[in-house]
Amino acid sequence: MERIPKQKEPLVTHIYTADPSAHVYDGKIYIYPSHDTDLDIPSNDNGDQYMMEDYHILSMNDLNSPVVDHGIALHIDNVPWASKQMWAPDAAFKNNTYYLYFPARDKDGIFRIGVATSKTPSGPFTPQPEYIKGSFSIDPAVLIDDDNKAYIYFGGLWGGQLEKWQTGTYVPEPPEIAPDKPALGPRVAELSDDMLSFKEAPQEISIVDENGNPILAGDEERRYFEGPWVHKYNGYYYLSYSTGTTHYIVYAISKNPKGPFVYKGRILEPVIGWTTHHSIVQIGEKWYLFYHDCSLSNGINHKRCVKYAELFYNDDGTIKTIEPYK
Repeated sequence: MERIPKQKEPLVTHIYTADPSAHVYDGKIYIYPSHDTDLDIPSNDNGDQYMMEDYHILSMNDLNSPVVDHGIALHIDNVPWASKQMWAPDAAFKNNTYYLYFPARDKDGIFRIGVATSKTPSGPFTPQPEYIKGSFSIDPAVLIDDDNKAYIYFGGLWGGQLEKWQTGTYVPEPPEIAPDKPALGPRVAELSDDMLSFKEAPQEISIVDENGNPILAGDEERRYFEGPWVHKYNGYYYLSYSTGTTHYIVYAISKNPKGPFVYKGRILEPVIGWTTHHSIVQIGEKWYLFYHDCSLSNGINHKRCVKYAELFYNDDGTIKTIEPYK
């Protein structure tokens, strides 16, 4: 497979940013990232080092323009149900309103997904008083389809608690999934017309290989870990996600927004740092991958910086793999 060398400097350096969800609104580029705190916290598999407490929205007139930091768009102190850890967000525009979807732990330490609204894409955003009923885990990403239906994708393993929801209710200590069993997939639900609730119960997405067999939990180079993103290209839905432990961004495709999705390959090779989280957006006639690494902090996992690289498709619709440092 042809590989495209790309390397970019951090989008901003005055704060640590991660998990960038990029969108084009009114001809401008808006990035909705996490805001990493400059704290020295020991790392663990539960993600306690990621103690983010607010969101800063970034914007650019185009990719050659200066980046504007619009300040605090939403702070955890203004979210009645949330206790800590405002992780990767996403935004959507519908009903002449901008919506910010975000995960945080509730007062019981369980990750939920909230939604806040604004009349401008840069915020500030006003949160709903309660989290979305029936929501759980992390990493919300919203697709508004060509028919104006909106779908929310979410879910992350380990600190993201997705394993704890296999029965449909929260289980603090779930049994481990055997390596030869199907891997857990992200969840998807259609959103209500007002974008504030689920229209239906979330369902698990199946990710399969080219023969239709489920990707297995032990297949850490291909299995879903966290960070779902769905975009459309030439009539196909592209589900891209992080593999977590093996540090790839990979993708699978489907003709249906709820899947099943057929695994196709890698988008991004590993970056500096443990986590990898991204979005894919069309800007003009070109496509771009927004992602993060830990180059700004010399490899500290919870002090990350947002970057981007141009993304290229092959003639058959597959995506050319990006090597971030070549």
